[in-house]
Amino acid sequence: MRSSLLRPATPRALLRRPPQPSRRLLPLLAHPSQQPNPPPCRPHSTTTASSVNETEISHFSSLASSWWDPHGPSRPLHLMNPHRHDFIRSCLSSSPISPPYSSLTYLDIGCGGGIFAESAARLPATLSITGIDASPVIISVAKSHARRDPSLAQKLSYLNSPIESLVLPPVDIVTCFEVIEHVDYPSQFLGELIKFVRPGGWVVMSTIARTWMSWVTTNLVAEDILKMVPKGTHDWDKYLHEYELREWFSKENSREGKKVWGDARVMGVVFVPGCGWKEVKGSEKLGNYFFGVQRLV
Repeated sequence: MRSSLLRPATPRALLRRPPQPSRRLLPLLAHPSQQPNPPPCRPHSTTTASSVNETEISHFSSLASSWWDPHGPSRPLHLMNPHRHDFIRSCLSSSPISPPYSSLTYLDIGCGGGIFAESAARLPATLSITGIDASPVIISVAKSHARRDPSLAQKLSYLNSPIESLVLPPVDIVTCFEVIEHVDYPSQFLGELIKFVRPGGWVVMSTIARTWMSWVTTNLVAEDILKMVPKGTHDWDKYLHEYELREWFSKENSREGKKVWGDARVMGVVFVPGCGWKEVKGSEKLGNYFFGVQRLV
C-alpha cells in the first residue's frame, strides 16, 4: 500500500467547494414577492422592498478610507477603469441612434468613492454625471475627493440614495460597475435601473459569471491566498451569467410587447497579476465581463 506520506499535501483551502447557487436569487427573474420570505419594504420605499443589502454596505463602508489608494483593496477597480471607458465607447459607436459623444449625461449607480464618476466628469464629452451610493460613509469619501478638483463641480454630483427612492430625469448612459452581484433581488434592481435610460441611451454594467473558475479566482485566490481584497468581498452565490442578463432584457421586451431593448454587447476581461485587466474573447463565460444594452424606444 502506498503511504499517504508520499502524496503531496493539498492546501486546506483547495478542499473547499464553492457553494451551490442560492434559491433565493435564482432564477434571476424572480420578483421579491415570489420569494419564500420576501423582506418588508424599507422606510424609503412604499411600494417595493429595497435591493440594498446592509451587510454588503457595512463591508464596503469599512473600506472607504482606502478607496482612493491605487495600491489598496480597491486596486482592481482602479485598474479596471480604463476598460470601462473603452467599453462605453464601443457601445456608443455600435449604433447609429446612440447619443452624440460630445454631450453625454451619466448616472453611475453604486458609484463607491467615485473612481469612474470622477474620470468621466473629466472627459470633454461629458455634460453631467450623477453618482449614487447607498453608503453615506462612501459618498462622503467621494464628495471629499471631488472637492480637491474645483473644475469638477459643474459636472459632477453625488447622492446618498438607494435606487428605489431616486428621482432624476433619464440620462444617456446608466452605469453599474461591480454592483449587481452585491444587491438582493437583482431583477427588481434592474427594473428600477432601466427607468433612468432615455431612448437611444445605454445600460452599461460589469459583473462576474457564476462558474468554478470565478470562484477559484475571486474567492480562493483573490481573498484567501493573495489577499488582494478583504475576505467577504465576493459572494459567489450572487454572481450572474451574461445569458441570464440577456434573458432578463428579452423578457422585458416580451412584457412591453415590442423591442424596447436591443441586442446585448459583452466583453470578457481577465486579471493578470503584474499586468492588470486584459480583454480576452470568450472569457465572459468564465469570470469578469462587461455587459451593455441599448434602449431603442
